[in-house]
Amino acid sequence: MQNFVEIYAPIEGRRLEKVKAFLKSMGLEFGTDAEFTAVIEDEAGNILATGSLSSNVLKYIAVSDSIKGDGACASLVSELVTKAYNMGRKHLFLYTKPKNREMFSSLGFYEVVSTESVLMMENKKHGLDEFLESIVAPKSGKTGAVVANCNPFTKGHLYLIEEAASRCDILHLFIVSEDRSYFKSEVRYNLAKEAVSHLPNVYVHRSENYLVSHATFPTYFIKEKASVNKVQADLDLMLFATRIAPALNITTRFVGTEPFCEVTRFYNERMKAILPENGIEVVELERKDGISASRVREAIMEKDFEAVHELVPESVYEYIIKNNN
Repeated sequence: MQNFVEIYAPIEGRRLEKVKAFLKSMGLEFGTDAEFTAVIEDEAGNILATGSLSSNVLKYIAVSDSIKGDGACASLVSELVTKAYNMGRKHLFLYTKPKNREMFSSLGFYEVVSTESVLMMENKKHGLDEFLESIVAPKSGKTGAVVANCNPFTKGHLYLIEEAASRCDILHLFIVSEDRSYFKSEVRYNLAKEAVSHLPNVYVHRSENYLVSHATFPTYFIKEKASVNKVQADLDLMLFATRIAPALNITTRFVGTEPFCEVTRFYNERMKAILPENGIEVVELERKDGISASRVREAIMEKDFEAVHELVPESVYEYIIKNNN
């Protein structure tokens, strides 16, 4: 007999180890980002099902075959959704295996995009469509895109965007919205917008939940860790190629070369493999003078504001000086 769903925030100690062991037995892996974890146990304390909430993402969901069809998954999802709603998180996402599409569709989630390995769903039926409709920009003429974190915006970013803008009639600049960077998302967005304000054909947007950063990807069910970067990159790029680019008439994506970060360099390689297959040209531009946002952050930490001045546009420099006195 199964017990009611119990919620732990965060789960720890012996029960944490039991959840990890249960997920491992199901071919899954428990990460470190779970804020709340729901658990169903039998009378002997054996875990029969579990699921977690991380920000606005449901993950680490697994149900024992012994209680499948008993509404266990529905109970778990209901508890986690209620917890999220009570915290003001109304727009929720879920990552699962494609074979679970029907089960989670019956629980009020809708497909956003899928690959062979991952299915991304949301609880808002037309969420992505509404996001795309909110983007105001001309839709005629050669259209390109740049996706960047800009943590912070550097002269390297400026060079990339100016060069891309010179090759397009319209350039969409998406600034990653996830708030896990040294500079807050709204700060990064505003600094980027100000830095490119002299370029009339550049339209700056927040990425919201649809140009997904690596921190929110569902790596827990990828058994082969060597494939994690590929799975993450492919899902993100397929979302861009099949849903975002067609809606905005984007035919070219611009990216800078990446000499420093292995993950980003691999992402760029996957981009060059996937986007052309979907009719989108990838233009890789040589990074300007080896400038990197990480070097700017290091200079800020070292209070080397002369170096900062050399690496970022004037408006960004002024913001950094104002906020580091």
